[in-house]
Amino acid sequence: MQFFGFVLLLALMNGSAHAQEVKAGDLVITQAWSRATPSGAKIAGGYLTVENKGSAADRLVGASGENIGKVEVHEMAMKNGVMTMRPLDKGLTIEPGKTVKLAPGGYHLMLMDLKQPFKQGDKVPLTLEFEKAGKISLSLDVQAVGAQAPGGAMKHDHSGMKK
Repeated sequence: MQFFGFVLLLALMNGSAHAQEVKAGDLVITQAWSRATPSGAKIAGGYLTVENKGSAADRLVGASGENIGKVEVHEMAMKNGVMTMRPLDKGLTIEPGKTVKLAPGGYHLMLMDLKQPFKQGDKVPLTLEFEKAGKISLSLDVQAVGAQAPGGAMKHDHSGMKK
């Protein structure tokens, strides 16, 4: 039982050890991450959470990175049973007092024309551009191929364990 507790503690520490929080004006950006890409891949997704603690809306209008040719803000949605993806030409609004999560299957940053593959454990520098808060520099923590969340979040089923 002590061993299980130790392993759980290490897993929790590992998940939060890489957490980066960036503040700019009324915005707080956390959980910035991406997935490792196969060799030769030229596209990746960027994910993060933006909280607006202010009293006025702001808008994520773009982003750039030195090893990334182009970045677009995208939305994925189900329409009539078909998954669609489209760029948000006017950006993504973050309403006051709200939190917007960019995650697989929803809003995300489409990172295109990658100059080199993303490897698990890398930190990819990225500059976000907001209408009011301006430019904000951060790093995407590169997770495993197929990761669904940052920090190696694990799901456990302990229903079969003896007590």
